Parts: sequence; structure tokens; C-alpha cells
Amino acid sequence: MLNYNPNAEDLRIYQIIDANLDRAREGLRVLEDWARFGLGKEKYVVRIKDFRQILGKNHLEVYKQSRNHIEDKCKGLTHQEQINRITSEQIISSNSGRVQEALRVIEEYSRLHNYELSKVASEIRYEIYTIEIELLSLSERKKSEEILKDNDLYVITHQKDNLLGIIEEILIAGVRIIQHRFKTGTDKDNLQEAIQIKNLCKRYNSLFIVNDRLDIALASNADGIHLGQDDLDLKTARKLLGYSKIVGISANNEIDISNALKDGCDYVGIGPVFETATKKTKKPLGIEKIKKLTKDLNIPWFAIGGIKSNDISILKKNGFKKVALVSQLMNSEDPKEDAIMILKELSHEN
Repeated sequence: MLNYNPNAEDLRIYQIIDANLDRAREGLRVLEDWARFGLGKEKYVVRIKDFRQILGKNHLEVYKQSRNHIEDKCKGLTHQEQINRITSEQIISSNSGRVQEALRVIEEYSRLHNYELSKVASEIRYEIYTIEIELLSLSERKKSEEILKDNDLYVITHQKDNLLGIIEEILIAGVRIIQHRFKTGTDKDNLQEAIQIKNLCKRYNSLFIVNDRLDIALASNADGIHLGQDDLDLKTARKLLGYSKIVGISANNEIDISNALKDGCDYVGIGPVFETATKKTKKPLGIEKIKKLTKDLNIPWFAIGGIKSNDISILKKNGFKKVALVSQLMNSEDPKEDAIMILKELSHEN
């Protein structure tokens, strides 16, 4: 029962509750503003705002009046880790922790004096555990979406000698999207290779996409997966991967493109544009057909199939902004230099 004529011990407890209500609401505001301005997710803004209002309603005047009961000799005390927070993910995690810890303190100290507040604090604390993970996942996805949007060269690799060296050269050149195909080898070796590529891509702030193999994508913590029309269906892949990961689809007709969009794919690879040794059985679509297929496409799409560096100029003149290359860079004597030249060609305004 709340005592409105508090004794000294009550005042100390009320002061603790007051301080932690302030901490919790401050931390919630940081999360709310990231959901609002960083992610543009109204659903989370509404939920977090509601938590702030509930705590505000329970921030009783008797708690506020106890604020200066005992001088806080630790006011202004900081920790080195506060200075080290330089990413949005670190800010989300630290403020989620701040909210969770403050609510735990409120829950414990208000249990005997204000059971309703203790119960509310407990309920919101458990909600924040889930919201933290969801906000982090959404932040990861937003970064991936921005890389897809802002980068026009998508490089598809395959297993060969000095693979990691070639990939690093391409990454140094400025490529930010790597897809790797597994054709041979054991699952154990393929996973190890995927983890190495993932670590390389992370070092260069680049996306690592796994072709086809959902299990390897999950186990290596890849940024996403690319699926063909005969692979696992997109809905199942999304269910298993979650919404923080990128899912791309290969398509070469209106129906496949429409289905990919309906099922929520993040980008489409459309082709083959020209004849290609990697897809010998597929008839090239040609430039004009692809222009028709993509005229109303409002997600990132990459032209793929038989494209060489000397094709990029004509593709750009026809409105193709993004291309995927397979053999051009993987078989290059100087992949870094070739990648630099291709990136310059893609960025050149016609």
C-alpha cells in the first residue's frame, strides 16, 4: 500500500523508483525515435509510446517529491562503454538494456508499496526483450536494403582456387554485393567457406548472399539467400530466415516476377540477357524483352546472364542500371582493376 506520509525508508524507496521511472522513460524515448525516424515503423512507435504513457501515468507525485531526499553523490558518473557506442545497433541494445534494468528495479522496489506499478513494470520489461530483437533485426534489414539500392554491381562467385583472395580484391575495389554458389564439396567444407566469405564481406560492409542453400545461409549468418524457380519457395525461405534477411529471386517472365513481388522478395535477378555458359539451356531474353518485363518494377533488379564489361555501356543506354556478373571477374587476371573499371562504367552518366 502506497504511503502518502512516508517515513525515511519509504522516501529512499520512492527516490529509487522515481529515478528509475525517469531512466526507463528516457530509454524508451530513444527506442521510439529510432523506430520513428530510423526505421519508419509506426507499429513500434505506437507500442513504445504507449509504454511511456503508462509509466508516466504511474509516475506519482509522491515519487517526484522524494527526488532530492538524499543527495545523489554519483550524479554525472559515466562509463567508457558509453563513449564506444557508435552504431545504431549499439544504441538500441544499450537503451533496451537501460529500460529493462530500470523496470526490474521498479518491479522489485514497488512490489510491497505499489503492486500495480510492479506488475506494469514486469509486463513492459518482458515486451522490451522482444522489441529489442525486432528493432535490431529491422535495422539490419534496412542496411541491407540500402546496400541493394545504392550499389549497381552484383558479383556471383563460384568455387575455385584462391577464391577468398579474389573476393577480397573485388571487395577492395568497391563491390558491395557478393553471392556465392556451391556446386561441389562436402557440406562441412562449404559451410566453412561460407563463414570465411561472410567474415570478409562484413569487414568491407558488404552483403553476402548464399545461392540456393538455405541451411548454409542460416549456419553462416549470411545476409540473405538467392533462389531460382526450382529452389525452395520464397514463403518457406522467409519463414525460416525471418524478415531481417534478404531474399532474391531469379525470374525471366511476367508470371515469375509477379509471384516474386507478391511473396515479398527484396530484389530480382532477370535474365539471361545474352547467351551464357552457366545457363546453356536457357534462351537469352534480350534487351528489349527485359525492358518490357521491368518497366513497372519498383524494387531493385539486376540484369544477369552473359554480360561482359563491354556490354555495360549499351545496357545503360537502354535503362539498365544494375548488373550481375559471374565469369567476368572470377576469371579475370586482375579482378580488382576490372571491378574498378566496371564500377566506373556503371556510375558514368549517359
